[in-house]
Amino acid sequence: MTTDETRTGHRYVYEFAEGGKDQKDLLGGKGANLAEMTNLGLPVPPGFTISTEACRHYLEHGEEPPGLAREVDEHLARLERERGMRLGDGDDPLLVSVRSGAKFSMPGMMDTVLDIGLTDASVGGLARITRNERFAWDSYRRLIQMFGATVLGVDSARFDDAFEEAKRNAGADSDIDLDVHDLCALTGTYKQIVRSQTGRDFPQDPREQLVMAIRAVFESWNTDRARVYRRQERIPHTLGTAVNVMAMVYGNLGDDSGTGVAFTRDPATGKQGVYGDYLQFAQGEDVVAGIRNPVPLQDLERIDPGSYSELMEIMATLERHYRDLCDIEFTIERGKLWMLQTRVGKRTAAAAFRMAVQLLDDGLIDVAEALRRVTGDQLAQLMFPSFDRHPDAKPIASGVPASPGAAVGTAVFDSRAAEAATGPVILVRRETNPDDLPGIIAAAGVLTSRGGKTSHAAVVARGMGKTCVVGTDGLDIDYGQRQFTAPGGVVVAEGEVVSIDGTTGAVYAEEIPVVDSPVVEYFEGHLDPESPDADSVVAAVARMITYADERRRLGVHANADTPDDAARARRFGADGIGLCRTEHMFLGERRRHIESLVLADSHEARDKALAELLPLQIGDFVGLFAAMDGLPVTIRLLDPPLHEFLPDLTDLSVRVALAEQRGGADEGDLELLDAVRRHHEQNPMLGLRGVRLGLVVPGLVMMQVRAVAEAAAARIRAGDDPRPEIMVPLIGGAEEFELMREEIERVLADVAEASGVDVRAKIGTMIELPRAALTAGRIAETAEFFSFGTNDLTQTAWGFSRDDVEGSFFPAYLDKGIFPVSPFQSLDEEGVGRLVAIAVEEGRSARPGLTIGICGEHGGDPDSVHFFDGLGLDYVSCSPFRVPVARLEAGRASVLGEEGGGDSR
Repeated sequence: MTTDETRTGHRYVYEFAEGGKDQKDLLGGKGANLAEMTNLGLPVPPGFTISTEACRHYLEHGEEPPGLAREVDEHLARLERERGMRLGDGDDPLLVSVRSGAKFSMPGMMDTVLDIGLTDASVGGLARITRNERFAWDSYRRLIQMFGATVLGVDSARFDDAFEEAKRNAGADSDIDLDVHDLCALTGTYKQIVRSQTGRDFPQDPREQLVMAIRAVFESWNTDRARVYRRQERIPHTLGTAVNVMAMVYGNLGDDSGTGVAFTRDPATGKQGVYGDYLQFAQGEDVVAGIRNPVPLQDLERIDPGSYSELMEIMATLERHYRDLCDIEFTIERGKLWMLQTRVGKRTAAAAFRMAVQLLDDGLIDVAEALRRVTGDQLAQLMFPSFDRHPDAKPIASGVPASPGAAVGTAVFDSRAAEAATGPVILVRRETNPDDLPGIIAAAGVLTSRGGKTSHAAVVARGMGKTCVVGTDGLDIDYGQRQFTAPGGVVVAEGEVVSIDGTTGAVYAEEIPVVDSPVVEYFEGHLDPESPDADSVVAAVARMITYADERRRLGVHANADTPDDAARARRFGADGIGLCRTEHMFLGERRRHIESLVLADSHEARDKALAELLPLQIGDFVGLFAAMDGLPVTIRLLDPPLHEFLPDLTDLSVRVALAEQRGGADEGDLELLDAVRRHHEQNPMLGLRGVRLGLVVPGLVMMQVRAVAEAAAARIRAGDDPRPEIMVPLIGGAEEFELMREEIERVLADVAEASGVDVRAKIGTMIELPRAALTAGRIAETAEFFSFGTNDLTQTAWGFSRDDVEGSFFPAYLDKGIFPVSPFQSLDEEGVGRLVAIAVEEGRSARPGLTIGICGEHGGDPDSVHFFDGLGLDYVSCSPFRVPVARLEAGRASVLGEEGGGDSR
């Protein structure tokens, strides 16, 4: 135990050899994997990791934890002894890099700072020891540029402008064309920029540089960019980041040196092979920054056969060890290969499914692990349409396909324009950096003129499932004129339509039609996954969805209101209908029947209106029962207030007023206006709707019950097996439900006697008010099933009107971190989820075996599906298109539950 551990009881710094890949919570993803590679005996430069605990202390208290400085000094001294150099020494300086490293890879965190320890006093020593004066000054200018931008907060554009001016003055096309005198002068210019922008000189104390860089990493956890990404990816704000300090190795010493990024498989397709980029005469950040276009990794075999062979062996070792696609960063220093980082690589949705099946077939993982490797969100991406190929559609440019899919939108040239756009946009940039993250999130796709498959744009877009084309050579982007010019001379200005194909790299200056996804064709039953026409993605999806179905405990139903929707849901694998919203059956031409019912001034008139509606409703339910023969169909009785089926009060008032000015209003309009006024409510969401409507205006909902019973009787006589379930909406207490149940049972008995067919229908209720959840035990005494309406339960639990708040203050709530994600998108487990848990527990205590489902939109949300599975619900219900997503996530939930949970990101 170190002196600090004895004094404080805490330890904050760890040598690389002291950790392992399973310690990401403590060491961050980068530190844990550096430790793993070190312990595997791979060539990792020595260094140490400052834990996430230190970061959390710093963010909470505004200062480093006690003892951290001493620990850093001890580990730095050990590193100096191992390397035989001292940090920033004037004769033989040790230089280090400082990198952030949270548990999850996070664009938006502090960029790497290389060459810490270089000063006016040590740059000469570096030149002498390496016998390369140009290299020393190139490293010094890089340090000032990186440190100035990421630690001191200087606008990086000032350094970029100075760099471009230096190239112009020297007549240089690239950074490698600048000589030692150019770089020495540029370093002086960079110092002046730091002084003018910060009011202080660039720090000349190497230890001060290191301390400032470590603090900057801590502080970068709460930058706007980092918080935006965490909200997007639902990463907790409380994790903090680790800091990795590593001895420098140099890829910018000459043509025998360089830096690269490699993948053990293609992250875009999942195919095995050699994938990545290599850049000679470059340091670590140059590849992802896109300052020069790299060469394919295969070219390294010609450039440096020995390093290439060693890299291939290491890549094979890492893939076998991690049993997954590995993303690797490396540097070659004068022919010596060094591993700077590895991690389980981000991949496209197609690659995720292909690789899960490949690794399963290779025996590296089992079925349970294969299910952990794919997600419902990825499956949803594969179900989106792609471009329809037309021979007359000619691309204006072609780049590197970095993230597949089809994206069409108007061109925009910065993040602000992307965020402000009201329709789909394509973000067009020379290259992207973390500042572009909000624009990437807002855009339908990303197009860049520089960079390769491992550039910032490619990595971030791939992780988000965004279509992306990078490295589009010949694309001249003019930010000033807000336009780009394609190699053939076609000019596309901001606001004009662009189509990009992330599968082929093609760029079009027109809107290209799209076609259905092959995965959707498979679910529709139009494509056999074993046929030659089906590609490997379809086959992989078919296998994974089958594995999920074999393992899932949770049923998956569909929200469907028409026979067509029901038929599609069944094709997509639904186990029944969990919600039929009968109010959708009264739209269009049928509104006039509701108007007649509202205007009826006698029992005869009301009965006439109901008699006209009855056969229409019977036809609706006959179609649903036929489509779902043998499966349950849960029919929610009419829920919205009556005035929603009537004309708008303001519009009708204006119409009547204008008619009266012209000499007299129509008598029917006057009667209708009077009825609309009677039924108008200031807050209809909490007014006369649901069970209240059934109790106050019983004829309408009892007509629905009769239609359900007669439709079921008709299908039974036809030889089918209809399984109707009648759901009473918006109850607040058991008394309401009991009264409605009596009426429903009476109608069912009447139909059975009249038809001679014993129609059996479960009678249950929708739990969508907090009081219903809190009194679920009483309700379950007479209710045969519960179905949670989580949309209204969220509204009533939070006191939100969804239609009003999502466009008003929700963006501010998300921005401030009050919500990591909208509670209407993913269930609020702490609040609304607690109400659900109470209702489940009390309901099943009162009625063991009570069937419980959920029919709100959360039924198709992957995170919510896992929560509902954990509570022991019987099924979730979602839109037909989301049924496969819910099936997959239900299977994954079972696997993760058996293994004790875990984060599969």
